Amino acid sequence: MKYYLGATDWRWYNYLSSRAPEDVNFWRPGGQTAFRALNPGGPFLFKLKKPYHAIGGIGFFAAQSQLPLSLAWDTFQTRNGFDTLEEFRHTIQRYRADTERNPAIGCIALTNPIFFSKQDWIPVPADWSDSIVQGKTYDTHDSIGAMLWQQIESTVSRYLVDAPRADSTAFRVAEDAPQYGNSILRKVRIGQGAFRLSVTDAYTKRCAITGEKTLPVLEAAHIKPYAEAGPNHISNGLLLRSDMHKLFDDGYITVTPNFVIEVSSRIREEFNNGREYYQYHGKQLANLPRLLDEKPARHHLDYHNSVIYRG
Repeated sequence: MKYYLGATDWRWYNYLSSRAPEDVNFWRPGGQTAFRALNPGGPFLFKLKKPYHAIGGIGFFAAQSQLPLSLAWDTFQTRNGFDTLEEFRHTIQRYRADTERNPAIGCIALTNPIFFSKQDWIPVPADWSDSIVQGKTYDTHDSIGAMLWQQIESTVSRYLVDAPRADSTAFRVAEDAPQYGNSILRKVRIGQGAFRLSVTDAYTKRCAITGEKTLPVLEAAHIKPYAEAGPNHISNGLLLRSDMHKLFDDGYITVTPNFVIEVSSRIREEFNNGREYYQYHGKQLANLPRLLDEKPARHHLDYHNSVIYRG
């Protein structure tokens, strides 16, 4: 199993370690290079810089993208590691050594982060070099990687609701009760920020209905609402222009299981308008994810059609 040890900003770590967030943005001030070191669900360790020089926690990789700083803030808010957008902007400017107010930055969504108490911090492995700027991949098939993972596994087990299964790659973390009614243990629960980032990336930053590419007006919509036990999974998501998102959530627009757009006559009846929207009625979605398991799931679309759509 591969996992990643990422060099971690101390202020980010110190701020978030006291807040128990559902997910976090492990940002990178430069937005040029995509993060490809892990597959979704892969463990991402927090390597604290000197003078601490220790491993202080773990998260699970969910998604990555390059976003304007303002949109990264809208997506994760204080889960970027700051109280305000201005504090976030000032830190990014300092790292970049420029005054650009809204640069594109790298965003790595990590879900279910666990921040170790200081007494549980783990020394970095012997092969870690001070010249490493961003991070390093380890593998449990290698001696150093296997030895470090044993320490991680032992430490993490003390922070979980119940112990991990015998399969050392399968940590189990607590699901939140409000969404599901009962406490459910799952390997990785995708948070709202990670959901938005993963849907944005899967739809290649284009609206599923209109093809719109202006990123600040695009939003990740749940097909089956989160409040009604709809999961934060790409197959329960559509990337929509903000007005389309509102109409979709309110039941004036839906998408059939064959990915055909339907626009309710109620827009015309209730608002004496809707020409902009009726042009899409009966058309196929303009944009869909490439991977089959990321496309909208039939059972979620059926739910939206039968329960939410006001056709």
